[in-house]
Amino acid sequence: MKIDVQNLAFTYADHQVLMGVSFSVESGTFFGIIGPNGSGKTTLLKLLSRVLRPGSGRVKLGESALESYSQNELAKVMAVVVQDTNAGYLFSVEEIVMMGRTPYLGRFQAESLQDYAIVRQALELTGCLELRQRKVAELSGGERQRVMIARALAQQPKVLLLDEPTAHLDIGYQQEILDLVKRLCLTDGLTVIAVLHDLNLAAYYCNELVLLEQGLIAAAGSPAHVLTTENIARVYKTTIHVSPHPLLGTPMVALLPGNRASAPKTKRHRVHLLAGGGSAGELMRDLREAGYTLTVGVLNVGDSDWEAARSLDLPLVAEAPFSAITAERHEQNLRQIQQADVVVLAEIPIGHGNLLNLRAALTALAKGKAVYLLEEDVHRQRDFTQGEGQELLAEIKRGGAVVINEKARLYRALAGAPSMGAIQRVKVPNTP
Repeated sequence: MKIDVQNLAFTYADHQVLMGVSFSVESGTFFGIIGPNGSGKTTLLKLLSRVLRPGSGRVKLGESALESYSQNELAKVMAVVVQDTNAGYLFSVEEIVMMGRTPYLGRFQAESLQDYAIVRQALELTGCLELRQRKVAELSGGERQRVMIARALAQQPKVLLLDEPTAHLDIGYQQEILDLVKRLCLTDGLTVIAVLHDLNLAAYYCNELVLLEQGLIAAAGSPAHVLTTENIARVYKTTIHVSPHPLLGTPMVALLPGNRASAPKTKRHRVHLLAGGGSAGELMRDLREAGYTLTVGVLNVGDSDWEAARSLDLPLVAEAPFSAITAERHEQNLRQIQQADVVVLAEIPIGHGNLLNLRAALTALAKGKAVYLLEEDVHRQRDFTQGEGQELLAEIKRGGAVVINEKARLYRALAGAPSMGAIQRVKVPNTP
């Protein structure tokens, strides 16, 4: 059943919550409403469910205006699941779900075998069958949420409105519930409109999105069109990175550290980070947030650490993709090290192409720099040079590098906090 929203506006007292909101939702569409807190998402859903009446504009449900439906007629075509699942504590789960059959029952009419069959199916679909005899008051928040969705499905609606349907649910049930709703869209033509806070769930499941900002539509269309770095940064006032899902290609939203203005003003060391192969993204984030002046090298263009350094706007020495470190890039790396107070060698995979990063650490030791060697998993195979990399690591340790086995201990060491014996200099005996 198609829904048309035409120039909708709503005001609470003197506060205008929605202004001229218009969009259409085709039958069988999973449609998401997103936006920051206070942008009007829940108010819009209440207007669509007729809990509130608009100050101006209209909503069409199918071929008729929403206000033309009787309450019973509307309940047969539209079901609503709200965030508040506190109602019905004295009832059993099965009784609550049976309430979804109320629009189909006449006054004093008993439930039929068909009604019980529909209720059982809704309980099975939502994983609530084993809960059917329990009182709602005995359930967890996530279990109550699934019961309310089961009740909505028992109405056999053509339109399903969901206000934060995954609230209180763990990741397994989030996927199970949204997979179910998506499947009903695809196989039964169910039209779903959901308010979602999780942008990655919205991108993964929704066909179309509308992004609200202070009562106005900031963007509308496919997830790829709406969930852009520019849109999210502008509307949510945060720093993010949007990249394609590695398998499906849908947008994936990842947080990035906030503005540099939030960093502490305390004078910190200048740190040069030797990284690569996805070994140091977290280190970059944490050291930057702690207020260190940070440089990175040498990284191949396209490496995930290269992406992280660029996203964090860090000075770096970059080499061509899939190429060994050249003498020119090595010299640039050494110049960065010369300007640093401390060098950190991340737990990088070692290949013939990046052996110069290890030699750069040896140079730093020779120049009297403090060098920290992070080794969180000593059993992991990361030397792919037939032993040359391990020999260089041993030489770095013999040269006086501080070996640290946890990032948290590294941060304490850099800050000058007591290490409680966790940080120790490891001397490797000279081999004959």
